[in-house]
Amino acid sequence: MDFSSFSISRFPRILYGNGKLNEIPDLAAKYGKTALLITGKQSFCGTERWQSFTHALESKDMRWLHMTVSGEPSPGLVDEAVSQFRREDINVVIAIGGGSVLDAAKAIAGLLPHGNSVMDHLEGVGKNVQYTGPSTPFIAVPTTAGTGSEATKNAVLSVQGREGFKKSFRDECLIPEYAVIDPDLLTTCSRELIAADGMDAFTQLLESYVSIKANPFVYALAWSGMTAVKEGLFAAWEGKEPTASHGRAAMAYAALLSGITLAQVGLGSVHGLASPLGAYFPIPHGVVCGTLVAAATEININAMQEREPVNKALAKYAHVGRLLSGENALDDNNARLVLIALLADWCEHLQLPRLNSYGIAEDDFPLIVANSRGSSMQTNPIVLTDAEIQTILEKRL
Repeated sequence: MDFSSFSISRFPRILYGNGKLNEIPDLAAKYGKTALLITGKQSFCGTERWQSFTHALESKDMRWLHMTVSGEPSPGLVDEAVSQFRREDINVVIAIGGGSVLDAAKAIAGLLPHGNSVMDHLEGVGKNVQYTGPSTPFIAVPTTAGTGSEATKNAVLSVQGREGFKKSFRDECLIPEYAVIDPDLLTTCSRELIAADGMDAFTQLLESYVSIKANPFVYALAWSGMTAVKEGLFAAWEGKEPTASHGRAAMAYAALLSGITLAQVGLGSVHGLASPLGAYFPIPHGVVCGTLVAAATEININAMQEREPVNKALAKYAHVGRLLSGENALDDNNARLVLIALLADWCEHLQLPRLNSYGIAEDDFPLIVANSRGSSMQTNPIVLTDAEIQTILEKRL
């Protein structure tokens, strides 16, 4: 193991376990008397838990305001919310929902004390104004198991269309005070959502594990997370109790770790492509990850074998192949082949759509490739050529 120097970024205080949702009113009350609740349209506020939760806040003499987020959040949504709520003396922001809800809430919490536009700080497309904080205290409560947004410092915002973008508002001040992981909240997830989000979490773990910035701390967390995915993804997806409950718990844990690891060392080619694909086409982020991860892994491995045969990531891919297959006696080459085949099989078994299901055509590839070299691609284990990046897309068209 390489014990070269590394640094670890801050992450939230973590509460994990069934029923942890019930502890949030006590946490929130420490910050003051007014909470802004940000949820999806139905995933939480359409359930009986909503009434119990808001009553519990009221029992702590807390006033609460509410907004919903539908679909991937835009800068306009964030700015409108900041304008609407900044005079309400919000003491704590509580987000209960999927990654889009958490990302929107993270940005809103960050700007409530200041009132300016998020476009001032959005990387690559904004005014490049340095954000210095402070942020409104933020409690992140995921109801899906995919993005790991509850553990990161970046709020991903999108404008969709041919002139669109998908960029991050990113600063350590935006890291949630608490990440509350309650696997019971995953019971509302559809099979399609479990599949896409689960493959997003796995992809983040794998890409962190082979990142050029990876370190022993990340290796340990990513390995633990991938072990949880192996144990839990299909159990959660198949939905047969009591194994489904265990599967949801495993995937909630894996998603949390994926957020921590990506925040430390970055991602890779799948997420490099996810940025333009999500900006230009109506394709969910988890679907991008699930449909591309086998092809991207194959292209990375082939490129390293041809140009960098001593690249350390080759051995790491082999380790993951043995982990997921359970075939510990495989040599490195066969373990990598098994990994590629296994990920392709997962993609088909989970019925993840191909790119053309979202209107993506071969003519779109030059635009996608040209805009794929953002921060995620910078930590891919090898620099891919444009032709290699295009091949990833071709394999899943």
